[in-house]
Amino acid sequence: MSSLFYFLKESFQGLTRNLSTTLGSIITIFLSLLIIGVFLVGGVIVEHLVRNIENEVTITAHVGDNASQETIDEVMNQITALADVSSVSFTTKDQALEDFRETTINPDIIDQLDGQNPLPASIEVELSDPSQVETVVQQILDNTDYKSITDNPDDPHEAIRYGQRTVDKLFTVTGYLRYIGAALILLLVFIALVFINNTIRLAIMARRKEIAIMRLVGASNGFIRGPFLMEGALHAVIGAGLAIVVLQVLRAYALPRLQDAISFLSLDVSGHTYVMIYLALLGAGLVIGLLGSAFAMRRYLKV
Repeated sequence: MSSLFYFLKESFQGLTRNLSTTLGSIITIFLSLLIIGVFLVGGVIVEHLVRNIENEVTITAHVGDNASQETIDEVMNQITALADVSSVSFTTKDQALEDFRETTINPDIIDQLDGQNPLPASIEVELSDPSQVETVVQQILDNTDYKSITDNPDDPHEAIRYGQRTVDKLFTVTGYLRYIGAALILLLVFIALVFINNTIRLAIMARRKEIAIMRLVGASNGFIRGPFLMEGALHAVIGAGLAIVVLQVLRAYALPRLQDAISFLSLDVSGHTYVMIYLALLGAGLVIGLLGSAFAMRRYLKV
């Protein structure tokens, strides 16, 4: 315990010996961890959005006007029996027209059709595993009975609509964002390590005579290293604490306003997720502080 108190006292004194360098180190860690935290929160939000879009992937298989209800029912039973299919429903031509009327921004266009209905009936397929949409689509296309009732017998593939292409593009974009985010995080961690390294190196150089005396009187290597490790850890904890405080302020005040501005997207992140992110930032800060101090001592402290 006496050694721990000594380490704390020396590390706090070290904070004031090179105040400008210490502040630079803390601010660098703070900004680095703040940006990392923002990326983590943004990544969670993007993952939720992608998952919600993926869960809404459905297959619409258009049916010809001359298809018999008996054959339609048979095809629906066969599709229901497929793996990864959760439910199957049928939309008549009239229902399709009514759905179009409710979703279009210009419903008056329907009145210009003179009572005609150009929309086909369709079989709607919901999936238990949206990632298997391509497999289910191919199984429907291979179904001989469906080929006999499709509204495009020359090219049945054109009679099936699904949103997987949009999801694939979204996954591609988010994949690039993840790579860019990971590269930026590594760069920020490297910069923080450099600042910690320089700060501890200066502290070692300022106390080199004291360290030499401690070695002469038989102080152990761990006892000499302790204050510098503690100082690096303090830099990291202070920087991480500032980053967590700013993230919490953004969560409480900025995120709700952003949600109001783009209410069509859900930006909700659970409190448990925030706690995990905060713990990850604190842990990352400690690792950065300890590694930066260790590298500085390995190179400049000959013990």
